[in-house]
Amino acid sequence: MNKKSILYRYSGYLFLAPYLLLFCVFLVAPLCYGLGLSFFEWEMISPFPPRFNGLENYQEALKDQYFWKALWATARFVIMIVPTVICGALLVATLINALPLKRQAIFRASFFFPTLISISVAGILWRWFFNTEFGLFNAVLANFSMKVPWLSDIRWAMKSIAFMTFWWTLGGPMVVLLAGLNQIPDHYYEAAAIDGANAVQRFIHITIPLLRPVLLFVSVMSIIGSFQVFGQTFMITRGGPEFSTRVLVQYIYETAFSFYRMGYGAAMSWLLFLVIAVFSIVQFRIMRER
Repeated sequence: MNKKSILYRYSGYLFLAPYLLLFCVFLVAPLCYGLGLSFFEWEMISPFPPRFNGLENYQEALKDQYFWKALWATARFVIMIVPTVICGALLVATLINALPLKRQAIFRASFFFPTLISISVAGILWRWFFNTEFGLFNAVLANFSMKVPWLSDIRWAMKSIAFMTFWWTLGGPMVVLLAGLNQIPDHYYEAAAIDGANAVQRFIHITIPLLRPVLLFVSVMSIIGSFQVFGQTFMITRGGPEFSTRVLVQYIYETAFSFYRMGYGAAMSWLLFLVIAVFSIVQFRIMRER
């Protein structure tokens, strides 16, 4: 085998090499370092060097009431946002797909535009919207003699965060689902219409089954992203009121960079990784079995 044929055979790996190098340096290596760090007691401001303590950080996390409270706040957010985003994105994608092709571009851009806004800008904007005294939402509700404590009441704070996240993240899944809808051949719908199937029946028996791989991708990515929520709660509520919106990533951030307990923060990060992995695997199994 000459050099030219060898180069041609392994050319794909050469194209992948730059990405793989950056992937290993900036993702794999930090992950491995964080895993090792989770087995050490390391306080950055302490004059003592890191001390190996085995599984003590993980044991402390499982006994930490603030860890469980932050995990429960995260789980509440996931339960609120994942179904609503997926159902909303599927509804919007279906409606846009029914429009003529020339008119779809403006609607796609309108729904996708919020995802281009940084979380800091979106957080400041929606914090003003939610302000109890002079916010936009309460200004509208004042016409009906209503006033809602969007961010200062435990009953409303997480719902407000979820509502803002729905607006901010809807466009991404919508575009993916719309691309999946465009790949479904029209002759399936034509054959079903000839057999007398109405629009709802065609959607249930044709669209949903053929869109299942795309729905699986969107569901898994939404679950992963929702468990990693941080910017919204940090920018809008700072975890309040009464820690009701302090999610796990925010607690990890405060533990590692405010209290300088890097080992304990790394251990909680890996526990969060295990939670995300379990939910993702369950989602894959359920969708595959169906």
